[in-house]
Amino acid sequence: MIDDQKIAKLKQIGGEMRMDLLHMFSHGKVHHFGGSLSSIDIVAALYFYKMNYSKELMNDENRDRFIMSKGHSVPAQYVALSRIGLFPKEELKSIKRLGTRLQGHPDYRKTPGIEAPTGSLGMGLSFGNGIALAGRRNGLSFNVFIVMGDGELQEGQVWEAAMTTAHYKLGNICVLVDQNKFQSQGSVADVMCVDPIGLKFEAFGWDSMRCDGHDLGEICKKLDQFSGKGDKPLAIICDTVKGKGISFMENTHAFHNYGLSEEQFHIAEKEILGTIRGV
Repeated sequence: MIDDQKIAKLKQIGGEMRMDLLHMFSHGKVHHFGGSLSSIDIVAALYFYKMNYSKELMNDENRDRFIMSKGHSVPAQYVALSRIGLFPKEELKSIKRLGTRLQGHPDYRKTPGIEAPTGSLGMGLSFGNGIALAGRRNGLSFNVFIVMGDGELQEGQVWEAAMTTAHYKLGNICVLVDQNKFQSQGSVADVMCVDPIGLKFEAFGWDSMRCDGHDLGEICKKLDQFSGKGDKPLAIICDTVKGKGISFMENTHAFHNYGLSEEQFHIAEKEILGTIRGV
């Protein structure tokens, strides 16, 4: 169960992950800032609190699985994987270079810790269903956690997969929706409204909850309610802020995929450092 000491530690980790993400992207090259920053706290809660997952467990078939369904936000996952030692932190700076293990979208053939290639939106839950069904057939016991974007829910495949999850009673699947309310071309509500998300999942046979996707204590308390032992999958709708942690990036689609100037980089670095230090 979560307590104040663990929450404080997770907040520290979340701040450090934002700084690692900024330094990985640096300036002068286009990267997916907005969605990576909005999902950082969700990723931190999963890897460093909830999941049965570590470097030592990588060959354990009963370890939990994580899928970043909105694949353009995989840099947030890269930061977590480097923190648990699956590759050196220095390798983060190689992102999107020719031949690197860290491409702009997940490549499970190259990158340690990646479970599924999710360059096209909408496929993560389908992969998760397959992994969960294979685990059941093989008598394994693990949970599958999937982070999806709210804009991604516009994809029809998501709802076909959601129907499948409930039909096969895959209660060890937990989806966390990063509802930052923006996508590449504008606000989700304007492009194609997906609300009410929780009620939609419930209509497909899921349980649903809602939380502040940047309140690590609240995220962890919701995750504490998920055991993976029942028949119904769970969707946790996380209210988040696009570009969270960097003021000029927040609540806009402009930095969905963007290249910072050197001046913007240093402003962002100062803001994140202030958050880490609590000033």
